[in-house]
Amino acid sequence: MNRYAPHPVLALLLALAAMPALATAYIDQRGSAPIHGDANAGAAKASVCFACHGPNGNALVPAFPRLAGQRADYLYWELVKFKRGTRPQSPMTAQAAPLSDEDMRNLATYFSTQTPGAAATAGSETSQGETLFLRGNAQSGSPPCQGCHGTAANGVAGDAYAAYPKLRGQHADYLVQRLKDYRDGKLTDSSNDFIMHGVARTLDDASIGAVAAYLSALAPEAP
Repeated sequence: MNRYAPHPVLALLLALAAMPALATAYIDQRGSAPIHGDANAGAAKASVCFACHGPNGNALVPAFPRLAGQRADYLYWELVKFKRGTRPQSPMTAQAAPLSDEDMRNLATYFSTQTPGAAATAGSETSQGETLFLRGNAQSGSPPCQGCHGTAANGVAGDAYAAYPKLRGQHADYLVQRLKDYRDGKLTDSSNDFIMHGVARTLDDASIGAVAAYLSALAPEAP
């Protein structure tokens, strides 16, 4: 070992010591308390969302995510990130800016109670996508997606997993773009983002397309 190089343990301690300065720069979602909101109050403010996300959150345009039946905790934290202005610039940046914390909780609760529409038609990549989702890829270092999103891609029970989204029946186009944004380091505003950044870096374009096709073909389950 080079005697002038820092000891590995010392280097780790120095790195950890520097973290408090960055603590306010991102959202630590580990152990965050479950969110609660008023679905009726959310419904009163949701109509403006329908332009992109479809009636009651069932987006018709594949580039926009379906919100119907999604977990309230996930939706709330996504709105928080848009309001912070740390997500890539999009129409959501301006939409989230005037929302209060109560508004975001109510909207998230409302959309989580809506019934999702039918899934897309299965594509040719669904078999490969299923393998990646359930088993990962040891060669590329990809972990199985089911670890955080559940074996049925409908989420994992327990408060510790509440902020991880359901993926069943989500639009493939949206999932592809989302995974590429994670892979390219565009989404790094929370501890959950950091996890997905690491996962997405193990996926090439073909793998991303396969996983997205598999998930989009799964029939959504009612909340």
